[in-house]
Amino acid sequence: MKVSIFDVAKKSGLSVVTVSRVLNGAESVREKNRQKVLEAIKELDYHPNAAARSLARGKTGIVGLIMTTLQDSFFDTVVKELNEVLALHGYFLAVSVSTGIGSDETHYLIQEDRVDGLILLSPMEEDNYIVELKRRNIPYVLIDNQKPENDTFSVTIDNYKGGYAATKHLLDLGHTSIAHLSGQNMFRSTRERRSGFLQALKEKDLTPFEMITGDFEIDFGYDICRKWLREGRLPSAVFAGDDHIALGVVNALMEEGIKVPEQVAIVGYDDQYISSKLHPHLTTVRQPADRIGVAAADMLLKRMDGTMKRGANVRIDPELIVRESTGSPTKGTTG
Repeated sequence: MKVSIFDVAKKSGLSVVTVSRVLNGAESVREKNRQKVLEAIKELDYHPNAAARSLARGKTGIVGLIMTTLQDSFFDTVVKELNEVLALHGYFLAVSVSTGIGSDETHYLIQEDRVDGLILLSPMEEDNYIVELKRRNIPYVLIDNQKPENDTFSVTIDNYKGGYAATKHLLDLGHTSIAHLSGQNMFRSTRERRSGFLQALKEKDLTPFEMITGDFEIDFGYDICRKWLREGRLPSAVFAGDDHIALGVVNALMEEGIKVPEQVAIVGYDDQYISSKLHPHLTTVRQPADRIGVAAADMLLKRMDGTMKRGANVRIDPELIVRESTGSPTKGTTG
């Protein structure tokens, strides 16, 4: 027989109203009575009807998450952390993979008032989302947004520091001929990582071996490295805009029997799952996905319960992870 709220009230010796207040987190309940209710809930193994509770509070109990891809282990870790934190607070995370605000999935989440709050993970067209979310009075948080002017209610990574740290690591090893293969300029992370790269070189009065933009794909790194090989020139080190690009460079070099890091050192970015499985293991810049997820969930929860009125930006530092793909340059390296 299913346990009801009336059974909990009887077991605790308190009124149904008091039990309801405890279930809804009301602060007006005396701590002694709260404990009685919680003990009764535990003994009876009572599970409140989430749908009924949400309806009573005028909420859906759902938080939406809009992202552009599932093929990314960094994003995967962020989503996992978001899901765990929100679940602890009684929210279900509804994930939508979407390329724009006009998609059916996005329309379902935003236009139909299906969510109590929304998280945008590395969004494109973020201005359009923000306008619509503000119009509908839906609390939101951005993660890894593209425009600094939208940093209100956001969690961002200091990619400038990441690019600087990656390049300084190579410079400290003695490299002076360093190439940078980056993502497209539309991404804030691309621009910031490149700025850090250039600043580190500037401090040593050096210029890049080459800077090329492309996609965050293995093929991009592979194709550019093959081009260098055909031209008979190679940098002594490569700072890749992400681990996938770095993997492409490693593949092209290994096909030609060129050793990493003995002949060419390589640094990636993101610390994707694959980066610690490669041989050699990839030196990379880790974005702390767990901290990012926790910070974003905490910010949204505060926005939804009304305790965060003013805007706030959480900026998280990345971390250089030194593995086997970097070392000092050897004599005879071309560049």
